[in-house]
Amino acid sequence: MPMIHSPRPGRLSTLAGFFALAVLGGAALPAMAEPSPALDRASFSLGAFHADPTFNASVNTNFGRLDSGDVNRSSVTMPRVKADVLLFDSQGLSFDYYQFKRGYSDSLASNFNTGGGTVTTTGTANLDVKVDFAKLAYKWWLGSGNTVLGLGLGAAYYRVGLDLNATAAVGGSTGSISQGDSDDAVAPLLEVGLRHAISPDLRLFADASGVKKTGGRARGEIYNAAVGVEWFPAKNVGVVLDYGLTDIDIHRDDSNARFRVKLKGPSAFLKVRF
Repeated sequence: MPMIHSPRPGRLSTLAGFFALAVLGGAALPAMAEPSPALDRASFSLGAFHADPTFNASVNTNFGRLDSGDVNRSSVTMPRVKADVLLFDSQGLSFDYYQFKRGYSDSLASNFNTGGGTVTTTGTANLDVKVDFAKLAYKWWLGSGNTVLGLGLGAAYYRVGLDLNATAAVGGSTGSISQGDSDDAVAPLLEVGLRHAISPDLRLFADASGVKKTGGRARGEIYNAAVGVEWFPAKNVGVVLDYGLTDIDIHRDDSNARFRVKLKGPSAFLKVRF
C-alpha cells in the first residue's frame, strides 16, 4: 500500500465556504412568513461527540495480509460543528463536521497460502487512524405545523488516513513494516429528518443520512443516524443532546485494503439560533 500525500483538504473548505455564502445570501432575503416552530431561520451548534469506537482494518504487506479484527477501545471525544439556515420558509441548507483520531496498538496474526503451503505471520502493530467527515445538504421541509419532515440531497466529504508500523515474524525471518495510506473523496448524500416542537423552546428530532461512493480508487459507504432533544432556556441560546450511530466502511481496490469504524454514543452542543 503506497504512501499518498496531499489529500486535497481544499474540498472541505469548499463545502464550508459554500455554506457560508448561502448564510450570507439567506440573510439578504426579504422578510417572509414565520416558518414552523420546529425550525430556526439560522442556527449554529458547537459541541462534541463522545463515542465508543469499534475499529477494523485489513491491509496487504510484504509479510502477507494483516487483519486487525474487531478492536474495541475506550471511548473517545470528538469536536463537532453543525449549522442550519432557511433560505425560504420550507427550504434550506444543513452542514455537519467532525473528526475521529485514534491510535491502536495490538498483536497481529495472519495466515496466507503460498506454493509451498500456509505461512503464518505474527507480531505487534501500531495503527494510527484519522477520519475527517463533513456533509452539506439542501433540504426540503414538508409540513407547516409543529411537526415537519425534511428530505435532503447534497454532498459529503471524507478523508481517511491509516498509518501502520509493525514488527512481524514469518518462520525464522523477522522484519519491520512501515507504510501509510490516505484517501479523500466527495460523494453524493441523501438525508431524512423529523422535527417536532413540543413548545417553541423544547423540540425533539431524528435524523438519518447515507453516503455511497462508487468508482475511483476508493469506494465505500457511510451511514449516520441520531435522535435527540433541544431545549432553549434563553430565547436564542440552547442546549442540544442526542445519541448517534455512525458506520464508515471504505475499500481500496488497488491494494485490496479495507477500513471500517463504527461509532456510537451521545453528543452535546451549545446552540445559538437567530
